[in-house]
Amino acid sequence: MIAIIDYGAGNIRSVEKALLHLGEEVTVTQNADELLSADAAILPGVGSFGDAMLELRRRGLEQPIRSFIESGKPFLGICLGLQILFESSEESPGVPGLGLLKGKIVRIPAGEGLKIPHMGWNSLNIKKPTGLFESIPDDPYVYFVHSYYLKAEEEIVSAETRYGVTIHAAVQKNNLMACQFHPEKSGSTGLSLLRNFAEMIKKTGGSV
Repeated sequence: MIAIIDYGAGNIRSVEKALLHLGEEVTVTQNADELLSADAAILPGVGSFGDAMLELRRRGLEQPIRSFIESGKPFLGICLGLQILFESSEESPGVPGLGLLKGKIVRIPAGEGLKIPHMGWNSLNIKKPTGLFESIPDDPYVYFVHSYYLKAEEEIVSAETRYGVTIHAAVQKNNLMACQFHPEKSGSTGLSLLRNFAEMIKKTGGSV
């Protein structure tokens, strides 16, 4: 069972639909017990960093998320769900994130020919062809929608892209994975990434 965490930040149904298409058993939940009993979990999201953290804390989901990740079971953050895993964001000064990973969320700088938010397809430079990216061909195209981007510690970066600056597009630290792009909107490549995530349950018995 894969739990999709519902904290009012949207993008849930498209993730659920993609997983169901892959034949996975899915539950959409904001219940701590349901989350902790799942074999894997996904934290999706679009919108504001500050609003997202407010809702997570209001719904009492911060500690269950921490406990789930500490259990060693596969956990995936998507888009805003990546950003709030870090300590803070320039989008919402003074609002602490979950602080589970080290790095900065900063605004994409304006540049000639660059539209913000960054919306569209970009190719990835895969730095670690394991985990989400196992058996994924080089330079895959995936879909982004964001105005802020991640600058992380290099050792956790699993893929990056360019949009005026180098964007750390995906990270992994043990069982904790996250991507700035939307695999559920990235065609066959995105489905392959989600399939790799689901396969981690079977390969590891629910822990990475």
